[in-house]
Amino acid sequence: MMLILGLFVFRLQTLPYQTMLRNVDYRWPSNSRIGLRPALQFLGVGEEKITLSGVLMPEITGGKVSLQLLDAMAAEGRAWPLLEGTGTIYGMFVVNSVSETRSEFFSDGSARCIEFSLTLTRVDESLSALYGDLRTQAEGLLGQAGALADKAGAAMGGLFS
Repeated sequence: MMLILGLFVFRLQTLPYQTMLRNVDYRWPSNSRIGLRPALQFLGVGEEKITLSGVLMPEITGGKVSLQLLDAMAAEGRAWPLLEGTGTIYGMFVVNSVSETRSEFFSDGSARCIEFSLTLTRVDESLSALYGDLRTQAEGLLGQAGALADKAGAAMGGLFS
């Protein structure tokens, strides 16, 4: 496992990225002064973005299905926890964009080569906010799992009546 975004695992069989660019802005506006250099004031951390990019060879690595799953996650409009395989917690991120370029086509029109780029933006304020968001997401998943178990139990009861 290279990285996890929510429940999506980046690995050789899904989306093995070759580059990871992390960019954090810090806000330092300036105020002009007469006869002196401008005064700078630190206002805090600005946006944090991570861009993952790479090349997929669907015969060997993941392909169209993995990119469609990321599109579906982005369309939900939710923040997802981003965790590295080394244990590094990056925070809660939203998917800003997914781009792909297909080339080297088979006779049926499927691509032999898919270049992709994924841009994520951090939305949490701190790690304590991250844990709060994770708790909310876990409670939602547990509720859904309970509802599915109830439906399965009802369906099984209907088979034996």
